Amino acid sequence: MWLIDKYLAGGIKVATQLAKANQMGTSKTNSMLLFSPFRLGNLLLSHRIVHPPLTRLRANPDDSVSDIMIEYYRQRASPGGFMITESVHPSYDSRGYFGAPGIYEDHHIAGWKKLADAVHEKGAYIFMQLSHDGRQSHVDLSGGKAPIAPSVVPFEGLSFTANGWVPVSPHRALDTDEIPALVDQFRKAAERAKAAGFDGVELHNANGYLADTFLQDGTNKRTDAYGGTIEKRAALSLSLVEALVSVWGGSSVGVRVSPSGKWGSISDSNPEATFGYYAQQLNNYGLAYLHIIEPRVMGTETIEESMPPVASSFLRQVFKGPIIAAGGFDRQGAEAILQKGDADLVAFGRYFTSNPDLPERLKQNLPLNPYVREAFWGGNETDYIDFPVYNF
Repeated sequence: MWLIDKYLAGGIKVATQLAKANQMGTSKTNSMLLFSPFRLGNLLLSHRIVHPPLTRLRANPDDSVSDIMIEYYRQRASPGGFMITESVHPSYDSRGYFGAPGIYEDHHIAGWKKLADAVHEKGAYIFMQLSHDGRQSHVDLSGGKAPIAPSVVPFEGLSFTANGWVPVSPHRALDTDEIPALVDQFRKAAERAKAAGFDGVELHNANGYLADTFLQDGTNKRTDAYGGTIEKRAALSLSLVEALVSVWGGSSVGVRVSPSGKWGSISDSNPEATFGYYAQQLNNYGLAYLHIIEPRVMGTETIEESMPPVASSFLRQVFKGPIIAAGGFDRQGAEAILQKGDADLVAFGRYFTSNPDLPERLKQNLPLNPYVREAFWGGNETDYIDFPVYNF
């Protein structure tokens, strides 16, 4: 695992801060950075607890926003809070999961507008995450088309279809002349997100999905303008960023990355160089934030709980804008990384699924509802919008 030895000393410092944070009761919450205001792009947040993208797979059959999705986000919105939607797809064949929502047609705008309005009525802000799932897909989700990737590299992942989890379909390498149309799909999706009243958009450049597979050399074996050197492997990602910025301006665009992450069988021979270069290039766009998934987690699983947040620590030295750290954080760990200065905001995933009032619970140091892992990937309103708020 990258950078572990290099940041071992930093981990000791984090542990010391964690011990201090563990001693904090509700009487000291006013002095905790987690509950202090922060300027994120054009938004003034009242706290630093972020609702991250969480794949819940409860869209309507036409990939439009369902009523229970609107209620889910409404419940979890808090005054001055910041939310990011689950992955939203810019084309019909970009999906890797049955039940995932889309923004690839104009008729999708109306449902997303209801969702954004519901969040804004609670005083919160929300970005839409845009993602192409690439090779992590199945022909049942794409009208019979083979999933795409930068190169054909053996992959034994799973895709979620109407028949449940099944092996992914064989993928094909994307032709160079197809890339401009792909970038345009993202630009049009960003325009629809803007028409729906969102506050910005996030590019999903993580977890082994299409943009991430272009960036990392374990999956990108191309020899054209989009492969080989780090600069060429980053070309598609940067083109996608530029497309989103052309619609929104840099201060309303974020990017999510997962250096050394394992989800989607992704890998790179030198992640420090690859992600260091990519983060350095992102400085040119004046982005709202860089959203970093720590390698101690893989999707909904924690794989190395004791690992300090090494990716955020490294990329803080490179990226000049705000950083959102994600990956296995609790109240104490979140405060520790903020105090250390390696992040400005912290994403809480699993416990946001089961605690609609999570920011208030964390502020008051109250017990949390346990999450229900079986309900993460699709279902109905059960264990989705029926979790109670804290009864004072």
